Amino acid sequence: MLLQALFWLMPILLLAGLSLAAGEERLGRGLVAVPTEQGVYLGWRLLAQDPRDVAFDVYRRLANEGNFRCITAEPLTQSTNYLDQQVTQGEVSYRVEARAKGEPLSSTDTAMVNAGQQHSYIRIPLQGEYGAHKVCLGDLDGDGELEIVVQQPDFNTDPYQHPGYWKRSPTTYKLEAYKLDGRMLWRYDMGWAIEAGTWYAPYLVFDLDGDGRAEVYCKAGEGDPREPTGHVRSGPEYLVKLDGRTGGIVARADWLSREGFEDYNYYCRNFMAIAYLDGKTPSLILERGTYTIIKLAALDADLQRRWYWESTEEYRQYRGQGAHTLQVADVDGDGKDELVIGSACIDHDGRPLWTTGLGHPDALYVADIDPGRPGLEIFFGIEPSRTSKAVCLADARTGELLWYFDGPTSHVHGQGMCADIIADKPGMECYAGEQDGSQYWLYSAQGELLSQERLGGLAPVVAWWDGDEQKEILLDGAMRRYGAGPITPIEGRVLAIGDVLGDWREELVVATGAELRIYTTTIPAKNRKVTLLQNHQYRMGMAIQGMGYWSPPQLQSLLNHGDRP
Repeated sequence: MLLQALFWLMPILLLAGLSLAAGEERLGRGLVAVPTEQGVYLGWRLLAQDPRDVAFDVYRRLANEGNFRCITAEPLTQSTNYLDQQVTQGEVSYRVEARAKGEPLSSTDTAMVNAGQQHSYIRIPLQGEYGAHKVCLGDLDGDGELEIVVQQPDFNTDPYQHPGYWKRSPTTYKLEAYKLDGRMLWRYDMGWAIEAGTWYAPYLVFDLDGDGRAEVYCKAGEGDPREPTGHVRSGPEYLVKLDGRTGGIVARADWLSREGFEDYNYYCRNFMAIAYLDGKTPSLILERGTYTIIKLAALDADLQRRWYWESTEEYRQYRGQGAHTLQVADVDGDGKDELVIGSACIDHDGRPLWTTGLGHPDALYVADIDPGRPGLEIFFGIEPSRTSKAVCLADARTGELLWYFDGPTSHVHGQGMCADIIADKPGMECYAGEQDGSQYWLYSAQGELLSQERLGGLAPVVAWWDGDEQKEILLDGAMRRYGAGPITPIEGRVLAIGDVLGDWREELVVATGAELRIYTTTIPAKNRKVTLLQNHQYRMGMAIQGMGYWSPPQLQSLLNHGDRP
């Protein structure tokens, strides 16, 4: 069959010679091949369990050839990418083999590409005339590579009962699973009990039960409980577990109840996450509420509750501190994950750890923002109007503010940005802005105001793209270094960012028309790093792409943690 775009074939399941810790996600090489003007760019994963002296051979097979032949004069040791400048036309297949001390380490991944089609993305056509609302990725079939689960159509309604926000759902959300070669695996209809909006319909993809294959978890109801207006205010609510291979329901548990909330707007806000609360095994986290009461529950692999917490009675000071996301990180260094629910943090055992009392943040990033300090920090952009401290950095262990904007704000809005985009400033730069465009702030990690320019909007897209320690930023339809010209053109609306395939640089998953595209860099790197998917906090961040505000995954340590000479 003539390929319409490059694709990535299923690797052999077992990686001979490599050992994994119990419960660790099995990953293949994620080989990707992309045609460029200079030839075909190849990228693949370095794994944490690879020996330090691992080297790679690249093999090529042209359409008229029967066998693969090695095209690397010497095994590659400095990076996990290669530019084949000998091929510019026709269909060609590649494979990569890992070696140590001259002996093969693993099975090979294979990628096929039409070298004459010069575009830096994988194309996944959707199975109908609709767009994607959200995407989430995970290994559904246990083959060591990620599949993509799409929530469609591209429609969103907000529970806020104000003109222009809530709208009647025209149809039901569906979840669709695709291989990265474009094959659709299954479709699941979320039903009329789930209104078609981000806050009603969280889902995530992760191997919670430890069988080597990711499951899909989502909110569910029964029948059609809509009122004449289209609102859903009654009826049972569940969490359902879907088999990642088939999309069939295999287990169900009760969702957090609507009881205690003042109105529809407040109880219709739901979130999910994965956290290693004991430092060893994953738990599923459910959350309900943002602006008033907040409820949390931790579930084990059997969907039984490990603990439950809500911001009532002695914990009333935690009311209204929720964000539009739920972040997972080990903030106190005890090897167990905590839950940053907004301007507050809940310890691994379900007990409150701290609250700043600043109120609901729109922007929320947990990372090693300032490398000059021990531990993690949190960047906040607080939505409600304040006379001071709406844009600030806090110590993740204690919630203590480290620096802040000492001035009035009316409505800090959107996800903002937190990323290392400036080489001569240590750590990550922090960006936020007012909804009306009256103020923007770009701070250094140490609280120095660097700029008040608008960086393309209230939620700039950034990714590791060109091979250095800084992230590049998507502005005016292209990836570019901060303050510099375009590198790679990007079309479409970004739905997710992550180290999905290829080497340690990140991919952009975008929606354009009735298709998805996964854009990848084509710039050869001069270094090699362990895949970001094997950084724990980063992997937890990848798991929550299908709920809440889109939030890019963050590392719990500096990028150079995975350097390999």
